[in-house]
Amino acid sequence: MPSMTAKKKCCKDKPRCKKCPVVLKRLADASCAERLDMRHYIVDKKVPKKVLKDARKR
Repeated sequence: MPSMTAKKKCCKDKPRCKKCPVVLKRLADASCAERLDMRHYIVDKKVPKKVLKDARKR
C-alpha cells in the first residue's frame, strides 16, 4: 500500500489534485484510504475510478 502525505493547503485547482487534504479525507471516508495522523494516509492501490472522480470534484 502506498503512503501519501497531504499538502498543507489546497491549491484551488479544478478538479482538486490527488494530494489535496480534502481529496484524501474523502477517500478515507469512502474506505479507500486509512488515516495515520493529521497529514499521512495509506491509500489502496486500486481506488475505483468513480470514487476518485467524486473525491476530486469541486
